[in-house]
Amino acid sequence: MPTVIVIDVSLSMTRPVLLPETGEAYNRHHLAIHGVNTLLDYLAVHSKLEFVSLIAFSSLYEIVSPFTRDFDAIKSKLQQLEEFDKTCIESALVGVNRLVLGEWGSGTPCQIVLVTDGSPGVGPMSLKHSLSTLSQRDAGNPFPLPYSFPCKLSVMCISPADDPGLQLGLPLYQKLVELAGLDSSVHVPEGSLTIKSVQSMFQKLAEANFASFQGTLKCGNLGSRIILSPAPQPFSKTNDFESIKRSISDTIEVCGFLDVADVGSPMAISRHLVLPHSSGKAEAFPAQVKVEMDSEDESGVDEGKIPSFCVLLHGALKVENMAALCLLAEDWFGIVYSWADSKKKSNLMLTVLEPGANIVPWLGNLNWLGSLEEFKASNHDNEPLPTFPVRPAEKRSYSQNCVVWIRQAGLQSDIQKILRHARKLPEKTQQFYKELNRLRRAAVSFGFIELLDGLAAIFERECTILPGTAHPDCALQLTHAAGVLRKPYSRDMKYNVTPLRTKFINDD
Repeated sequence: MPTVIVIDVSLSMTRPVLLPETGEAYNRHHLAIHGVNTLLDYLAVHSKLEFVSLIAFSSLYEIVSPFTRDFDAIKSKLQQLEEFDKTCIESALVGVNRLVLGEWGSGTPCQIVLVTDGSPGVGPMSLKHSLSTLSQRDAGNPFPLPYSFPCKLSVMCISPADDPGLQLGLPLYQKLVELAGLDSSVHVPEGSLTIKSVQSMFQKLAEANFASFQGTLKCGNLGSRIILSPAPQPFSKTNDFESIKRSISDTIEVCGFLDVADVGSPMAISRHLVLPHSSGKAEAFPAQVKVEMDSEDESGVDEGKIPSFCVLLHGALKVENMAALCLLAEDWFGIVYSWADSKKKSNLMLTVLEPGANIVPWLGNLNWLGSLEEFKASNHDNEPLPTFPVRPAEKRSYSQNCVVWIRQAGLQSDIQKILRHARKLPEKTQQFYKELNRLRRAAVSFGFIELLDGLAAIFERECTILPGTAHPDCALQLTHAAGVLRKPYSRDMKYNVTPLRTKFINDD
């Protein structure tokens, strides 16, 4: 997931620190740079595909580096940062919100590493003032947390535990991470404030939040060590009567293969690149091959010439246009397939479904899937071959389309349809009242009662602009419908607006 490093460049970060092991004087800004470099070094080894951005803040914020995988470029820009005025945490959080929403939208989980000295700031721009005015904010100036996108906030305090400023700011930062949610936390160096303690703090953060997922992808007797990027997160969901918590197993097993057209596009909780792990070069092959590989000098072997089950699976799925159904854990499935981001480059991808066997309705119960050969061998009654989509056991009614008003144009289209029928009365009397009752029931069920009064006003206006060639029944029915829509009993879901009995209808 994308990572935003937010570093404090206020004047309080320039406070000197005397290192006990060397006696040299550093300031907290230099220690923060050492810590961020430790994090970037870890990402360069274990999460090369991670997108990282750098934001510097004091009373204002500046996007020093947009999202990139060039960690060396971020390191060089860290050395060029200059100190400014006082600390304003809210300003930094607003900058993160704009950057992430502009680049990734609200559906992508993001990690935020806030590096500061633990001081909450002073005055109306302080963290204390921002948190104390949460209930007084208006809609035009809301507090940025919690974000509209999934976010894990890690506050890295470059300060010793006994620092008075940290003692004052720590409760405020704890409240801040509670607002962020998603296991956000505050970190403080252990022991005295030194380069080593700061690097250790960032190392622990990296190992906890940025460790890559390493496991085994198996299919029968074949298998390969793999890395999933980004690392899948544990699944947690609370229903009415139960709480579901699952973690992906270290062994992902291929259960079978399906046509991509049959799989379609099921609802997923995350998607990951499947990359072969270099340390597991020969684990998927017979013993004699492994012995031969071990006898060679692996440092002189070209990785492109080493057999890989990931490459074999990727090529087969791409050529056959199929997807592999995988078991991630007990009663938890995923789909492995070949995905191309361009005409020349494709990747092996894993889509993680929600836990459960009936999560893809048109495939039925995933535990019941089997091969066609087994079905043909056991089919003694000459039953027809099963096909997708699987028909559900319960009967569902799709006789009427539900009314959906996502955009203004949808509502306008429904009203115009009623008016087209109204201008063709009395021939379209049945269609006019059918569409009118359909729209009225939708408005009542949505609580959109104002629509009924607005529709009545539209009908009355239509009566005044009817052409001279219009049928007399047109004005009568519109006036009748407008009057009924203003009655209290028209708010009843079970009530139907019926046509006004006129001599034109009776003659018909």
